[in-house]
Amino acid sequence: MGFLLHHSVDEAAARAPDHTAFRFAGEAMTYAELAGRSARFARVLVEQGVRRHDRVGIYMNKGLELPVALYGTLRCGAAFVPIDPDVPLQRVELITRDCGIRHLVTNGSRARRAGRVAAAGHIDAVIGAPPPDEGPDDVAFVGWDAVASAPTAQQPVRLVEDDLAYVMYTSGSTGAPKGLMHTHASGLAYARLSAREYGVMPQDRLGNHSPLHFDMSTFEYLTGPFCGATTVIIPEEATMFPRSLAELIEAERLTFWYSVPLALIQLLELGDVASRDCSSLRWVLFGGEPFPPKHLARLMRLWPGARFSNSYGPAEVNQCTAHHVSRDRELDPDAPIPLGELWPGAEGVIVDDDGEDVVGEGVGELWVRAPTMMRGYWGRPDLNREAFAYRELFPNFEKRFYRTGDLVRRGADGNLVFVGRKDRQIKVRGYRVELEEIEAVLGSLPGVAEAAAVDLGNRDGGIDVVAAVRPGPGAALDGADLRKAAQGKLPSYAVPARILVLDSMPRTGSGKVDRGALRAAVAEGDRESFPDVT
Repeated sequence: MGFLLHHSVDEAAARAPDHTAFRFAGEAMTYAELAGRSARFARVLVEQGVRRHDRVGIYMNKGLELPVALYGTLRCGAAFVPIDPDVPLQRVELITRDCGIRHLVTNGSRARRAGRVAAAGHIDAVIGAPPPDEGPDDVAFVGWDAVASAPTAQQPVRLVEDDLAYVMYTSGSTGAPKGLMHTHASGLAYARLSAREYGVMPQDRLGNHSPLHFDMSTFEYLTGPFCGATTVIIPEEATMFPRSLAELIEAERLTFWYSVPLALIQLLELGDVASRDCSSLRWVLFGGEPFPPKHLARLMRLWPGARFSNSYGPAEVNQCTAHHVSRDRELDPDAPIPLGELWPGAEGVIVDDDGEDVVGEGVGELWVRAPTMMRGYWGRPDLNREAFAYRELFPNFEKRFYRTGDLVRRGADGNLVFVGRKDRQIKVRGYRVELEEIEAVLGSLPGVAEAAAVDLGNRDGGIDVVAAVRPGPGAALDGADLRKAAQGKLPSYAVPARILVLDSMPRTGSGKVDRGALRAAVAEGDRESFPDVT
């Protein structure tokens, strides 16, 4: 049995048992406490029937119970599956059924909702929730107080680094989310490479802005313990109020920050960061979407002691490049921030539509292979066939690349530069959204004959999504009602900002929906093109 993800906690506890592992809302948990509490949690899972290679759903708000659940799940040989606590229950049930989850972990305000998921009939146990007044008789409910009093001793579980560690669900083009399978090996590779790239040390304090179901969180939840550093879990309410966020950076003396650019832009505009002492920050990482240079330049002036890096990599690969922004020259306001160069341990090629290498500064799709790469998509051999490409290295041995779908070019300085997407996937606040998924959901609603979704860039480099629907014969549709229905099927970040009802869709010469014309008309407010819009 090799080194596994949860061994990071044991090693940190042996080196510095009293060093703080995680902090949340003024409370702290040392590495010794994390080791003990996660061992107790593992014992409870085993008693409730969790076996090696099972999947355990983590459906909870931020708190100190979260790393306990994560590392406790790994300790008993299972894989954790983070579930967005804010998505509609229908989506939670879809994920738990798709991944074969029989055990659900929860806390706080999500406990009641977890009970409703259990009532759907495929959950054996809910950890972290008291029994409901009226609920299924065949589901066990175990509270966190029972976890605290459980013994720590358990039978060792034999695993290897290639065994499954976690499954992370993201948007799918068919209307159903897809699960990315990461192993202990890929998680540890990311922890090692990111620790080396950014020089993470035990005395560092990492600000965990992203929720666990967002792949950026692996920096705090995996790299932090790997280095024996302290992770400060930022409460959801603080992430929604920039002033509170700025106060937290100052009060907690954070040394690392990692988020999507939008969070940093909101700090700039609404957080009054100029009046806060953020001198503890030594490294600011951002990724997931483009960072407008004008905002980045302003932030770099406000935080002169920090380094800034653009971290790139799809969730399937976690991360594969880093661009450390230079302070030696002014940022070009019209030039995108480069993705940087592939970091050590990763290989990439830029290819054309035929899979042939692009020469010079030509544009092509980026293919990547790295030890941080996922094993594949959960239960989707069809997606795996589409996602991976193979190149023969020598007879009977092939290189396996992940097709990122990102169009890039290589600049004169060797840095990769993002140009766009090969498909219709977009990023909304760093979350991946498939426009096809939005169209599939809207198209499934009663009375909708056809649906089209387009993205509109806003002034801060973020994305707004607008959809248009065409009603079926005799149907009377209302955009506000359709949007409300979509909120019950899609994550909040994927719900269109507006839904337009059109008597007819704009068409190309071949009869397809002309999304370019739709986007342009909506962006310009051209109601004459579409007179029957609601």
